[in-house]
Parts: sequence; C-alpha cells; structure tokens
Amino acid sequence: MERRSSPAVAIVGGLHADARKAAVERLLATVPGSVALHHDLSTAVGGTVLRTVRDATGVHSTGEAPLVNDCACCALREDLVPELERLADEPAGGTPPLAVGAAGGHRRLAIVELWDSVEPKAMAEVVVASGLTVTAVITAVDPALLLPYLANGDDLMEAGLAAAATDQRTVADTWARQLEYAPVLAVADSDEADDEDRALLAQLHPTARHVSIGHGDLAGVALAGFDVEAAAAAQHPSCALLPTEADASGVSTLVWHRDRPFHPERLYAALEDLTCAAARSRGRFWLADKPDTLLAWDAAGGALCVESAGPWLASLPDAAWDMVPPMRRAAAALDWHPEHGDCCQHLVFTSPGLDREGLEQLLESCLLTDAEYAAGRDAWKRLPPAFDSLLEV
Repeated sequence: MERRSSPAVAIVGGLHADARKAAVERLLATVPGSVALHHDLSTAVGGTVLRTVRDATGVHSTGEAPLVNDCACCALREDLVPELERLADEPAGGTPPLAVGAAGGHRRLAIVELWDSVEPKAMAEVVVASGLTVTAVITAVDPALLLPYLANGDDLMEAGLAAAATDQRTVADTWARQLEYAPVLAVADSDEADDEDRALLAQLHPTARHVSIGHGDLAGVALAGFDVEAAAAAQHPSCALLPTEADASGVSTLVWHRDRPFHPERLYAALEDLTCAAARSRGRFWLADKPDTLLAWDAAGGALCVESAGPWLASLPDAAWDMVPPMRRAAAALDWHPEHGDCCQHLVFTSPGLDREGLEQLLESCLLTDAEYAAGRDAWKRLPPAFDSLLEV
C-alpha cells in the first residue's frame, strides 16, 4: 500500500470544553477531509483512555489505550502519534477528500482535540518530535469564563480534571498556560461576556490572533503553520514575550522593571500580598542572596510558583554564550545593564481593578536599600536565604 503524505496536525485545547468542542466542529465543517482525534481522559480511573476518531459526518472509530505508569497523559502521548500515522496510511477509499493546505498542496488535516486539562505545549512537542507537522495550536476561549477560571485555585484533582494521580496543578495555572502558549485563540461568541472580559483577554496575551468560532477563518489559521521552538521560547522565563503596559475597560497591566535585586526576607514577607494583587502575574526576578540565578515568577488563582530557570547570562563565561539560543541572547540584550548585564526584575501584573500605585510601592519596598546595594555581592550572598524552602535548596 502506498503511503500517503503525512497529515497536517492542528491542536485544539483549553479548559473551556464547550468552546473547544465548538471550535473543532467548526473546523470539521469548513476544512474538507478533516478528521478529529480525541482522547477522553475521564475514563482513566478505569485503567484506560477512550479514543474517538470522527469527521463532519460522525464517529468513524473508537478504541481504548491502556494507562502508562498510571498516567493518562502518558497514555495519550503513547497513543497519539501511532493514531496520526495510521490516519496517514488509511487507503484512499476509506477517507474523505484531502484538504488544501496554505501553500496550495493537498494535505489531510488531523485535528487533535485535547482533553480539558491537557496542555498543548507537551502535545505539540511530542507530535513534532515524531516527524509530523503541526500547522496550528489553538486554545478555545469563552471570554465570560476567562476570569472565573483564572481565579480558580482548586487543584485539578479536586475538580476531577487531573491527568495522573500525582498531578498537582491547579485550574488557574493550567488555564493560564493553555491560554498563553497558543498563538491563536478561538473565541466563542458569548452574550454574557462584557468589555472587561474582552480587555482582560487582550491584555493577558496581546500577541495572539483572535478568531471568532462562529464566523472567523478558523480553517485558514489551522493550516497557517506553527513553530514549536519559537512557541517554547516565548514561554520560557528568560525570554518570554510578556504582556505590555495597558489600561482599558477597568483592566490594567503593570510592567515593573528594575535593575536592583530583591532583599530575600522582605520579598518573602510580601509574597501573599503580591500573589493576590492580580489575577495573573509572571516574569523573572533577581534575588540578592542568589545573584547568579534567574528566578521565574508564575502566579494565578492566588497561588505562586517560584523556581530556578538557570543562570543569568551575565554569570556565564564568554565561551558558553555560543551554546545559548539566539532568542535568549536577544532578550538579554534588551535588558542589558552596563554593570550587571541581564540581571533584573521584569514582572508583569494583569487584573481588573489593579491597584497600580499600591503594587508598585510594595514591590519597591522589597528591593535592596541604597546601603544594602552598596555593600556588594559578597554581602548580598550572606543575607538570610528565605526562599530556600520554596526552591527546595
């Protein structure tokens, strides 16, 4: 049997299940020959994951994939690529006509509809690593549900959305990553959404392309192309494409940038207030007692994740720079300071009703004083290591 050309793969995800399903149905209806592959992870408690393949006419096949290491997401990763390859190998008589790609060539579109809490980054990287082509990553959004999900600090386990027994993610942080990774947002036409909801969506991910599910060109963006390496770099704390200053319809984004390190104890004491100051905050920060370490800040739903993201480039020997990705070097150049290089505070807070003045005052109070700063790096390193418990040092 002659092998067909590999399908174009469009990944559609998001915790807003109704919007996600509507986006997939819209693609099936408007892209000739498209098929949708979905793994239902809610059946994992029974030891298997349910797979469904359908097109615009209905369900073509169903099957089960066994759990791998008691992990539903692992089962999805193990089953996804073989199923996509099987779709490429199906004889012509058993499949609908091929879709016409953006470049004019004939390619079948395989729509991977992710289950609720599955994050698109991991799946896109799995598909690309297998040699298949991802042409789009789309997160479906109901604007009226944006803030409720972003403010939901419940564990996925409590919400019945965990992908493994060890899954410690929350609804809020999972939703934030789903939203911010995708370069395309499929937006539901919601009568309940208001100007504040739309402003919040625009400020959380200002570089995303918004496409209406009901009347936008989803078919066009599904075949437009996707760069998995650029998408990963855009989310990495060292070079993330963070939101910019904004203020509209009661929603504000504060970009706070300073070239002086935080005092570890004062920052630690302010963490709760800083975490709860905005619906979403993220970025990178500089701690005086760990001056060579780039630290990542990621907060949503009233919970904060702080972790090491490797060294600042200024702390690396010149010979190591050749191994640093170009996007990282470019991001460092934008923040470069003549004395301490790329070491800096770059934090972004987005929320309705943001108290910008109070937030700035609190952040400023956590920086080293003039005298503490003048004492130098050796003195900084002797400051109490208040963050060691969070960083598991």
